[in-house]
Amino acid sequence: MAPIQNAAVIFAEVPSGYPEAGKHLKYVQDRTIDLDTVDTQGGIVTKNLVISVDPYMRGRMRAAGKQSYSHEFELNQPLTNFFVGKVVKSDNSRFKIDQYVYGFGVYEEYTVHPTASTDLLRIISDEELQLGIPLTAWVGAAGMPGQTAYHGFYHIGEPKKGETLFITGASGAVGQIVGQLAKREGLKVIGSAGSDDKVKWLQTELNFDHAFNYKTADVKAELAKFDPLNIYFDNVGGDQLEAALDAADNYARFIECGMISQYNTPDAHGIRNLMLIVVKRLKLQGLIVFDKLKDSSFHEEFYSKVPKWIANGELKIKEDVTKGLEHAPDAIVGIFQGKNFGKAVIQIAEN
Repeated sequence: MAPIQNAAVIFAEVPSGYPEAGKHLKYVQDRTIDLDTVDTQGGIVTKNLVISVDPYMRGRMRAAGKQSYSHEFELNQPLTNFFVGKVVKSDNSRFKIDQYVYGFGVYEEYTVHPTASTDLLRIISDEELQLGIPLTAWVGAAGMPGQTAYHGFYHIGEPKKGETLFITGASGAVGQIVGQLAKREGLKVIGSAGSDDKVKWLQTELNFDHAFNYKTADVKAELAKFDPLNIYFDNVGGDQLEAALDAADNYARFIECGMISQYNTPDAHGIRNLMLIVVKRLKLQGLIVFDKLKDSSFHEEFYSKVPKWIANGELKIKEDVTKGLEHAPDAIVGIFQGKNFGKAVIQIAEN
């Protein structure tokens, strides 16, 4: 077989504010792969079908050497993130041709996964495929964002029936799952989102007890309508974190999952009421789901429940799917501007 195109999205330049498509993130086509002769180093080659777009990717768009919880993107190399692909070549006894795998992949059409990197690839079983949930869900509600929601809500939030929960970024990949898990457990759920359409969806489709547009509403006034908060699931930070501190009950649990309002600004928002952490004896805990990547008991718990809940409709999912790798730079930039409605995913190829 002659070499075939292996287009990719590369990290071309470190942004200082909002990243720009075509400048910081570039789609390139002048790359090839020969599936017959490529050296898998004892691993596999996947044809990549879908790949995730997530807010945490902004933190990886940094200069080399600056430490964080995830590796920086390498300049002039393809972006990486969680993906689903189909095995098209295997030199590894664990994997068979035509199996579907989920794990850490590359923003390109085909990827070589050497033996050393296959440990973190999860084969999607035939039984799971028969559930009939879309492949995009395996990088969303049934993947890393769903794991983030599940771990944060149950293991850090420690919910109790009748409590009040406030979620920022509630229509996003993580927030929409947190809210539905909370309703399952009998909590009162309040959510904020960045458009009236998203607010309506939270209330009519996900049955949130209350939702509001944080861009047009007074956040403190909205929270004052309800009992003090017992749990706060934070995806946004900034003014809404400050408002949640004011609205919190004694001993409330704050799950600090993300602060997207701060990702593209050189001047971080100062929180002016931190003394309330002491006064109210609050628990604030950061959440990095990568800590659970090798936790087999957590994965068994999660995968035995969540995909089935999606399949039977107990968990509804809202996805924002961009078709075509060439459109990925714009889709990535768009999540930092609130343009996506639901879990952002790139469909690289048809299944």
